[in-house]
Amino acid sequence: MNEIIEQLQELSETVPVPLELPTFEQLVEVEEQILIPLPGDLKEYLLDASDVIYGAIEPVTASDPFSHTYLPEVTSYAWSIGMPREMVAICQQGDSFYCISQEGEIFFWQDGEYTEQWESLWDWIEDVWLA
Repeated sequence: MNEIIEQLQELSETVPVPLELPTFEQLVEVEEQILIPLPGDLKEYLLDASDVIYGAIEPVTASDPFSHTYLPEVTSYAWSIGMPREMVAICQQGDSFYCISQEGEIFFWQDGEYTEQWESLWDWIEDVWLA
């Protein structure tokens, strides 16, 4: 997992307005907004690597409530179109979502069903985002 975070940081693109990493307090605010705890791997990713910009995949962020990738907004929208309430969105692709279970498994939710699955957030980052 640390190797994946280091790899993400090395690949991160330089942009005019860089993303900021959230504080622990901001993660608590996110949990309060969505009324569900964030799985451990997602918290670690958000705290250590959610400032990475790489390729076309845009995972959720937790530091800027006005960002189109702000976790509570992305997750709320996913719930509003039928994604199960126990899942937390990690990345939006149109009206489909990569989401994480409380146990840390990643699923691709599309058209009302899960079509793909990964064992962990780190597997998903390697297989989807970095691929």
